[in-house]
Amino acid sequence: MSNHQSHNEIKLSILDFVHIYPGSNPTESLKNSTEMVQVADKLGYSRYWFTEHHNTTSQISTSPDLLSVHAASHTKNIRVGSGGIMLPNHSPFKVVENFTLLEALHPGRIDLGIGRASGTDGWTAWALQRSREALAANDFPEQLDHLLSFFSRDFPRIHPFSNITSPGDSSLVPDMYMLGSSEGGLQFAIEKGLGFVFAAHLAPQLAIPILRSYRKDFKPSLYTKEPKSILAIGVIAAETEEEAKYLAGPLELMWARMRTGSSNLSFPTLEEAEAHIYTPEEEAARNANKDRFVIGNVNDVAHQLRQMAKASLVDEIMIADFYPSQRSRLKGYQLLAEEFDLTSK
Repeated sequence: MSNHQSHNEIKLSILDFVHIYPGSNPTESLKNSTEMVQVADKLGYSRYWFTEHHNTTSQISTSPDLLSVHAASHTKNIRVGSGGIMLPNHSPFKVVENFTLLEALHPGRIDLGIGRASGTDGWTAWALQRSREALAANDFPEQLDHLLSFFSRDFPRIHPFSNITSPGDSSLVPDMYMLGSSEGGLQFAIEKGLGFVFAAHLAPQLAIPILRSYRKDFKPSLYTKEPKSILAIGVIAAETEEEAKYLAGPLELMWARMRTGSSNLSFPTLEEAEAHIYTPEEEAARNANKDRFVIGNVNDVAHQLRQMAKASLVDEIMIADFYPSQRSRLKGYQLLAEEFDLTSK
């Protein structure tokens, strides 16, 4: 197989946080995401996922299932879904109902990425889960079992849920992926036979060994016959390295603030990031964060992504979207689509 052919086999996908840029508003941000998913569809990206975040003023991706309905109805081919549904915040049965509907509306195009954490602070988790008991339960394994049994309709007869009818029939099941940034998510993906997405922007050192373990130990299931793994990482690609570094300024500053316990976690502007004088503590955090992102001209970025894909045995990279403006993200994804020749796939 020539190098060129093997290069072409990497698929690219997008993880959208639906950032509310400074000076913008939720409506504008959602229009941006609608435009972005339509462009991604035309450019040949494989899938477009929405995150689940709560109690933040700088993101409006609270409900990936609702955003998926919207995105799927405005596109033709691209797969859409959740990256992820944070299962502790939800009733497994309700998730099954929602994603069964999605799959029935858009057959063969829906993904359900499942997260193990509530992904938010304690008060917000309480508001979402409705009781302090639920917060303390820590019953993810049982929740996941319920979710899978509702989809496959295989509760034991003595189970109290065995008489509950899931909507539709057992063909209406989305592609399911376990999300992970540690060993925990990995074990569920292997044991239950699910796809697996590793968040390398959250735990860069673990990405390659854990993704390799998944390939080695995967057990086929009703849902997934072959291992399906994706590496997710923050990417800023531009025509020149200088431009990419400028565009990455807000991302680097926001993450440096996160690591140093700042209460200001809004997405900085390009001007604010460029003018910012880093404290020694922030500078140390910024350097420690370097492996979370791939930043550079499109050729260098493509080379690094190919190396990561090869090392971690994945055939798909999911780009965690931290571009600082709609213009820069449209341009960045266009450049990468051309570099990876996505439209020919």
